[in-house]
Amino acid sequence: MKQEFGHELDEVELIAGSGGVFEVVVDGTPVFSKKQLHRFPEPGEIVRLIRS
Repeated sequence: MKQEFGHELDEVELIAGSGGVFEVVVDGTPVFSKKQLHRFPEPGEIVRLIRS
């Protein structure tokens, strides 16, 4: 994420979770939830979701 958005973001933070949770949140807004979708993101999906 830092490589893709480094010039656009003030901060990129990775928070370790438990139980296989994978959540992506941008400025407090959920962008992707493995728990909700029951799958990992496809390659490039997170970047596309953030840009949209």
